[in-house]
Amino acid sequence: MAQGIKALARDLGFDACGFAQAGPVGKEVVYAYEQWLAQGKNACMQWAGNHLDLRFDPQQLFPGTKTVICLAMNYLPGKLLPHDAPQFARYAYGRDYHEIVRDKARAIAQFILDSTGCNCRVCVDSAPMLERYWAQRAGLGFMGLNKMLIIPHRGSYFFLSEILTTLELPADEPCTLTCGSCRACEEHCPAGALHDGVLDARRCLSCQTIENHDESLPAGVQDAMGNHIYGCDECQLCCPHNRWAVPSRIEEFQPSEEFLNLTLEHIQSMTRDEFNRIFRHSPVKRAKLAGLQRNAIHLQNKNKK
Repeated sequence: MAQGIKALARDLGFDACGFAQAGPVGKEVVYAYEQWLAQGKNACMQWAGNHLDLRFDPQQLFPGTKTVICLAMNYLPGKLLPHDAPQFARYAYGRDYHEIVRDKARAIAQFILDSTGCNCRVCVDSAPMLERYWAQRAGLGFMGLNKMLIIPHRGSYFFLSEILTTLELPADEPCTLTCGSCRACEEHCPAGALHDGVLDARRCLSCQTIENHDESLPAGVQDAMGNHIYGCDECQLCCPHNRWAVPSRIEEFQPSEEFLNLTLEHIQSMTRDEFNRIFRHSPVKRAKLAGLQRNAIHLQNKNKK
């Protein structure tokens, strides 16, 4: 059954699949997470502090869970925005990963149900799960100092998904690699949001340009934006593991020509109907038109200085 699940995952376009025995996360992980919250480093991501009892134990999230199936899917686009264009995080070039990854993970869950009668719950950034913790436990890769899951010899441009199942599967060996002495991500973070493996979302361009819905961004964030209008990939672009990154084979994650031709002026004058049409099936809709245009104004003002 384990071999069949992994074979099906490959056929569906997942690049990695592993199994971890379900149970409460380690006490040191709980302590570090609670300290992160207590220090306010989750910033505008208030949802990160919700449902901690479920977040720390998938068996409470889905009673009867015996195995956490972890999946990773490459999203790196084959074509990139011009360097002088307003930059979007690469995960947002194509269709919303929630839609694409969820449908493929559900196919695996249905296979398990049909084959064994065991129940499943699919999670795609939609439930209180410590995704990278479980991916490391399942042997997919390790959590880098940039807080990304890094898959050895493949990099970090991956969407993650989990299937909680009542089916007992043999656990894979956890990945024990680390970043070692490399501090490239900390050194290249534009606003200094990374320090000793801890992310301060108050200074993170990705968090602030997407999750912050205030009328204006903090001054320190504005000064560090460069030409980032939605998200930031700087901590991935400098990561040596991404030298092995290759474009995704999933067509839905490739950008349209209309997206590749977006300009700052176009975004500033964009109507709500136009925004809904272009980004209807895109992660960018999370920032909303008001957020995207606020970011565009900051970039324009910065360019005038």
